[in-house]
Amino acid sequence: MSSSTPDLSLIAEALADAAAALSMRHFRTPLDIITKADESPVTLADRAAETAMREILGARVPADGIYGEEHGPERLDADRIWVLDPIDGTRSFITGSPLWGTLIGVLQGARVVLGVIDMPVLKERWIGQAGKGATRDGQPVHASTCTEVAKARIVTTSPDIFAPADWQAFDRLSRRCAMRRFGGDCYGYAQLAGGTIDLVVETGLQPYDYLGPAGLIEAAGGVITDWQGQPLNLKSDGRVIAAATPELHRQAMAVLAA
Repeated sequence: MSSSTPDLSLIAEALADAAAALSMRHFRTPLDIITKADESPVTLADRAAETAMREILGARVPADGIYGEEHGPERLDADRIWVLDPIDGTRSFITGSPLWGTLIGVLQGARVVLGVIDMPVLKERWIGQAGKGATRDGQPVHASTCTEVAKARIVTTSPDIFAPADWQAFDRLSRRCAMRRFGGDCYGYAQLAGGTIDLVVETGLQPYDYLGPAGLIEAAGGVITDWQGQPLNLKSDGRVIAAATPELHRQAMAVLAA
């Protein structure tokens, strides 16, 4: 493989390894917690992990862009952009819950071509790459075949993420599903890719929250868009709907919009 076509999955795994080494060092230890402008807590572990990830990218693909949660954007005019969330689920992290993860997405042009959800405490690494399918720890995974809202298992992180009107839409949809669950942060998207959850619906997300999961879910055969059915990108409005099948996606969007 020439230097002009790096193996993106190998680089992504190196990023996940580096982030996990730093974040696990701080997990379930006393932390200095800072409140960011959006009122979400950030820890020293977040910042150190992203710094380590950026150092790897600087050494291996220095011309690529970076869109990270902790240290801001770089070279967003580049053809390829790495979207990084070193600790997705910071509230889970600081409360000792294992359901936080590292998210990595790769945008090539306007398309997500690779997505990683790494769960360091669970020791699960989910990787999806366009044209190559999705895996969990190297074993192939695929979204479910569910096509009906009435049979779907739906998850969202918390009722607290929704504005009132959006909550009404989610509540309407989720009460028509076979099962609804709360919690899990990014792990809900991994569960969808693995076929054990059929719908994930959220609002208030940032690109580093949804682009890594988007790469994984699309590679696993699922569908993920904004609430209007448009592909996700760096400028999406933060409303996300992910579904196991196109049929389920269309039904769920119709209920949200009702």
